[in-house]
Amino acid sequence: MPNAATSIEKPDVLILGGTGFVGKVLIRTLTEAGYAVTVLSRQPSLHGNLASQPSVRVLALPISPDAHDADASSSLAKLLQGHVALVNLVGILNEPQHNGEVFEHVHVGFTKIALTAAHQAGVARYLHMSALGADAVNGSSFYLRSKGAAESWAHEFGSSHGIAVTSFRPSVIFGPGDSFLSRFAALARLMPGVFPLACAEARFAPVYVGDVCDQFLEALRDSGKVGQRLDLCGPSDYVLRDLVAYAARVSGHPRRVLPLPDWLARLQARALEFAPGKPFTRDNYASLQTASVCAPGCPRQPTRLEDIAPAYVGRSPR
Repeated sequence: MPNAATSIEKPDVLILGGTGFVGKVLIRTLTEAGYAVTVLSRQPSLHGNLASQPSVRVLALPISPDAHDADASSSLAKLLQGHVALVNLVGILNEPQHNGEVFEHVHVGFTKIALTAAHQAGVARYLHMSALGADAVNGSSFYLRSKGAAESWAHEFGSSHGIAVTSFRPSVIFGPGDSFLSRFAALARLMPGVFPLACAEARFAPVYVGDVCDQFLEALRDSGKVGQRLDLCGPSDYVLRDLVAYAARVSGHPRRVLPLPDWLARLQARALEFAPGKPFTRDNYASLQTASVCAPGCPRQPTRLEDIAPAYVGRSPR
C-alpha cells in the first residue's frame, strides 16, 4: 500500500535500478512532475534518504540472484500491480570474468524478467535504459552486445505483448555523482604531472543526467515516443584525452595527458582487470573502439558539460 506521502491520485511508476546515479535524479524529476515512485532495492534500509522524500517508497527487491526467471517474474509482478509504467535502469560496466556471461545475465536476463512481470501485472508502459553503440550483433564489446540484445528483445516483446516500449541510448552521462569526470579528476590527483591514457582518441558526446531524465519524463507523457530508440548526446563531441585534461584542470590538478600506444593500452587493460574496482578492463577497451557520438542530424540535448562540471568536479578533495 502507498505510504501517507503517496497521493492515490498520482500515477505510480516503478523504477528498477533507481538507487544509482541516474535513478536518484530520475526519482526527483518524476516526483516533481506529479508522479509517485516505487524503488526496489536489495537493501532498502540503506536508502532511507530516498524513502523520506514525498511520493517515494523503497521496497525490497523480491528477486534472489539464483531465482528462476518464472519465479522472479511472478514475484516482481505482484509489486507492479497498480503501476502505470516500469522503468529499467539496471546495468553494469564490468563483470568478474571476461566472457560476457554476467553482462548477458544482468542486461538480457533481467530485462526478460522485468518485461514478463510487466505483462503479468498489466503494466502497459516500459522505459528501457540502453547505451549508444549497443548492437546485439556488431557491438564491439560484450557490454555493447548485451545491451543491444536486451534493447532489441524489449522492443520485440513489447510489440507482441501490447506493451509500449521506449529505449534510451545515451553517450556517457555526466553530473554530480558520476563515475566519469569525477573518476578522472580523482586519478589526476594521484598522477605525478603526467596522465598516461589508453584510447585517448575515443570519441564521446557527454550528456547531462538532468537532460536524460527529462527525456524519460517526456516519453512517459508523449505517446509519440512509443517504439522509439532515442540516441541521447550532449551539444558537443570530444575526444577522451581532452575530457581527461579538462577534468584534471577543473579539479585543480592539471596534468599533461600522455596517449598510450595501442599495444600498451591493451596490456594496461589486461593488467587493471585485477586491480580493486576494475578501473579498466579488456571489455572497456573494446567498448572504446566504438565512437559514442550521435549521427549527424540527431537532436542534441542542451546542457553543456562546461556549465555543470566545475561545480562538482572542483569539489574533489585536494
